[in-house]
Amino acid sequence: MFGRAQQASVPVVPARPHLDLSGPRLRRALESLVSGADTHGGIERYMDALKLKSAVFREALAADHGDSRRLDVESFRPLCAFMPTVRRRIVPWLEEPSFTTLRRALEELLEPANDTSGTDQRIARFCAVFPQDDRHRWARDLAAELLHNLEPERYPLMTRWVWDAEANTGVLREIWHGPDVDHTTIGARDDYETFLVLREEIAQFLSANGVFRDVVQMVDMVCAQVYAEYICEQGGSYLRADFSAPEDPMQHTRRLLGLDGVRAADGRARFAAIDGEAREAFTGVAPRTRE
Repeated sequence: MFGRAQQASVPVVPARPHLDLSGPRLRRALESLVSGADTHGGIERYMDALKLKSAVFREALAADHGDSRRLDVESFRPLCAFMPTVRRRIVPWLEEPSFTTLRRALEELLEPANDTSGTDQRIARFCAVFPQDDRHRWARDLAAELLHNLEPERYPLMTRWVWDAEANTGVLREIWHGPDVDHTTIGARDDYETFLVLREEIAQFLSANGVFRDVVQMVDMVCAQVYAEYICEQGGSYLRADFSAPEDPMQHTRRLLGLDGVRAADGRARFAAIDGEAREAFTGVAPRTRE
């Protein structure tokens, strides 16, 4: 009755990732972004375009009368135009019987999209549906783009160009603070928690520099600007086929953000860039060029 009281168990909260980011590098990217956007209608136009893109995803994949999302190929194919590292590589998966396999994987990934618990496991299961080779690493980008565009507040942008731990490349490396970053292996994982902390720290930087509105969209734009400048300076490794012959860094910024394309009714896309330039590109009927 009067024995020693049992000590209550306290759940162990895992330490959050610690990221050393370069303030000067972020500041240069922000200045370049604002300056470049001014030549195409201003930064607000980019913000509105990102919000509209997210709305397009939510509408295209909206739930029907039941609990299942609308995941037919006719609804899904147009969205590929807005995912630059996916749209050319996903082509074989938009035909049967491959699309049936893809649809089942999407159902598990996206239901429910508002539940962030087990995000890394869900993405891993999704990627496991595809062949485990370098030619299908884009599956990670597909999962990341869909989650982010459907629920941008809950899911930060988690594409490989933001951070790829295996390749030690991405935005995180370009804004990492430290000597000889080019020869440094960054120990950060490319998991949900790392991307979340990355977005929080960039958001804090933006707040300290007077940005208080549409912070989610601004973080994405700053990230895209950082990596766009890297592509222009050094070439784009796996992105090189998608991002060649740059006219200016903002061209790559728009492409990384998926703002360069809307799909036409004939199955090909007329990419109406934010600067008003229109050009045709493939979205999913038959490949026009070989990878």
